[in-house]
Amino acid sequence: MKPERSIKNLFELSNFSDYKIKPIHHVMFWSIYFIFNMLRWGSFYQDYILSLKGNLLGFPIHMFLCYFSVYFLIPTFIYKKRYILFTSILFLAIFCMVIIKFELTYFLISKNVWPEGPETNSLTANYIIQMMLGEFYVISFFTAIKITIDYISTNQKAAKLEQSKLETELRFLRSQISPHFFFNTLNNIYALTLEKSQKAPDVVLKLSELMRYLLYETKNKRQSLEKEILCIQNYLDLERIRYGENLNVEMEISGEILGKELSPMLLIPFVENAFKHGINENIGNVFIKIKLKVVDDFLFFEVANSISQKRKKKLPKKLKPTGGIGINNVKKRLELGYTKEEYKLDIGEKNGHFSIKLKLKLK
Repeated sequence: MKPERSIKNLFELSNFSDYKIKPIHHVMFWSIYFIFNMLRWGSFYQDYILSLKGNLLGFPIHMFLCYFSVYFLIPTFIYKKRYILFTSILFLAIFCMVIIKFELTYFLISKNVWPEGPETNSLTANYIIQMMLGEFYVISFFTAIKITIDYISTNQKAAKLEQSKLETELRFLRSQISPHFFFNTLNNIYALTLEKSQKAPDVVLKLSELMRYLLYETKNKRQSLEKEILCIQNYLDLERIRYGENLNVEMEISGEILGKELSPMLLIPFVENAFKHGINENIGNVFIKIKLKVVDDFLFFEVANSISQKRKKKLPKKLKPTGGIGINNVKKRLELGYTKEEYKLDIGEKNGHFSIKLKLKLK
């Protein structure tokens, strides 16, 4: 199961009840089977009383053989790959039950123990073979239903386990965002305090607003796009306080953003990355451009920033920068939370600019 497809399918699976055989299901199965068999043979005999008596005698034998096979023989021998012993015991059990059925029918119901067969009142090899085949049919039918339900139940449990694993991983990835984000912001505050800047109190106030958002607004699997944009704007305000007029940031928003949802804290790492590699490592003219556009149910998000000369020297010519922990974190979250058809992420360098473009299906 591929991670990018599994989350969606697994959430759908969780909406169904557990596949589990309950006592009521046993009662329903045997009741329906009994009525069907009685009507079937009653029509054949033209005697529904005789059919009722025969089925009242035969069904306890059917039930014993089915439960003995499914709940004892199969777990005891088949699961341990002792096939010959399983076959021998099952064959012997069916043979004994056929003999018992013959005797009970002969003494309790009718001397004609096999109305549908050629013999009337004798225990012959033909009678034994035909009756044993009939019991094999009932056991096979019952076993097939049990195995099918067990197979579905096992698959559902495995799916729920995988879902739990993926949800845990997503929660862990989301939890990584906050420490990483605060680490960068606290570094900014530390730098301001060293300079004894009067901007420090304003930065702390903005940071508290972001903390409130991260602590109380990002626990759900989906968050409104409007709040995500507000988070980005608060982050930009923090950086503007720090850099003042030296910061050249443009943010353009278009389209209908109300009523749209996405995974929380999915966009801010891209903005963080732009500041980390576009501003902090640069000297001179630098820029960051952020474009956010909603078209129908898709979000087109783009962040572009200039690349510092120092960073260019560190990278091989053929290597395009891909960001640090934050960007890799987002990549993983996209893979786990969306299908390939629901997002497209392009990261690259062109003409001295580093850009990240994300196309995302909004919920």
